[in-house]
Amino acid sequence: MLHLRQEARATWTLAWPIMIGQLASTGTSFVDAVMAGHVSAGDLAAVSVGASIWVMLIVTLIGLNLAASPLIAHAVGARREADVPALVQQALYQGLCWALIGWVIALVAAPIFPLLGLPPDVAAKAHGFLIAVSWGLIPFSLFRVLYGYSASLGQTKPMMVISLIGLALNIPANWMLIYGHFGFPAMGGVGCGWATAFCMWATLLMMIGWIRYAPVYRATYPFRHWQRIDWRRQRELARLGLPIGVVYFVEVSAFGGVALLMARLGTTSVAAHQIALNIGSLTFMIPSALGTALTVRVGHALGGGNPHRAREIGNAGLVLGLIVASVSTLLIIAGRHQIAGWYTSDTAVLALAGTLLLYAGLFQLADATQIVAGGILRGYKVTRQPMLIHLTAFWLVGIPLGYVLAFGVAGLPGIGAAGYWQALVLALLCAASLLVWLFIRTSKRFIKTANPLR
Repeated sequence: MLHLRQEARATWTLAWPIMIGQLASTGTSFVDAVMAGHVSAGDLAAVSVGASIWVMLIVTLIGLNLAASPLIAHAVGARREADVPALVQQALYQGLCWALIGWVIALVAAPIFPLLGLPPDVAAKAHGFLIAVSWGLIPFSLFRVLYGYSASLGQTKPMMVISLIGLALNIPANWMLIYGHFGFPAMGGVGCGWATAFCMWATLLMMIGWIRYAPVYRATYPFRHWQRIDWRRQRELARLGLPIGVVYFVEVSAFGGVALLMARLGTTSVAAHQIALNIGSLTFMIPSALGTALTVRVGHALGGGNPHRAREIGNAGLVLGLIVASVSTLLIIAGRHQIAGWYTSDTAVLALAGTLLLYAGLFQLADATQIVAGGILRGYKVTRQPMLIHLTAFWLVGIPLGYVLAFGVAGLPGIGAAGYWQALVLALLCAASLLVWLFIRTSKRFIKTANPLR
């Protein structure tokens, strides 16, 4: 028990700055939703539907760019710091490639909105929002690579500070572009997209500047002696990163993609779902930070040849995740009506959002467990099996069952938006159970062979 407390404390020390930084990054979506919602329910719905594709893109990019983190952590744990600069450079090349692919997807997807049954003005605003915000994909992807590099060195506070500054910049940028100040046109929800893209470029430049001048990065400084693309290393990064990207895409599409399907249920359902999803996205960042910290700490332990400690770190991380999730559950359920009131004064949206936030609170425990377990497994460089687990849980169980519950089947009536959330809670429970089982099996195998990956 003493070891568990010590490992949990060490993980928390590394994780809490990541947590605040990620909450600040996600806070831009919160600010967008709140400020757009106070323009009109239509602007909130437009940002909701546009953000459903945007969030799928950026969360998938987060997953794809996580491949470098366990590789760097293993190198640091094995005292091979000389390998780190080349690793970061190759990850930046790949991150740029992923971002360009994401940009093309955003441009191709933008014309879909008029086909979803949305009112023409809402569809036009959603289209404009996605086009505008997609200009932030390249800086976001490169920032995430540098984010993983810094975290693998145990330097998490810089990202926290930079993300908080980015959030602070987003508020006046939104104010100018949404409502039209200082000579800018009043663009409503579309202005949120341009403001977010601007802030992402700003945070990337701040991160590059910090790495350039902070002494702690000098031994592994990645911006000198640039190498050409190393295709062997690119394949290694892709082998790890693609399954992680699929995992992240599967989960976020199960939630964000629902907003597209809910367009059939009307603006009220779309807006209420966006409120619940926005809060879910904020709370997701708390266990996500724990998962990032655990990837680094487990990777350090395995790189240093200590699989017993890697298992202890993982066990303590699971307990810590459950404690944090319990607090989130209580806060969301107890304050769901007040939370909905932050976003809108529309009576119908408030009522439905209160119901959906109840489900958003209930899934916290399962969501935290599966996120933390996934982070631990990344530290073991295990990514393919979690991908298969998520595909099964969300696309074979969650989305089909959610569609049936929401819209009905064979003459049975649907229950609307709540049906999707009920099914997605069940999918999270399935994923969490299987990922914990996979961690237990993997840790035993590493201990038995006493031959950790190097």
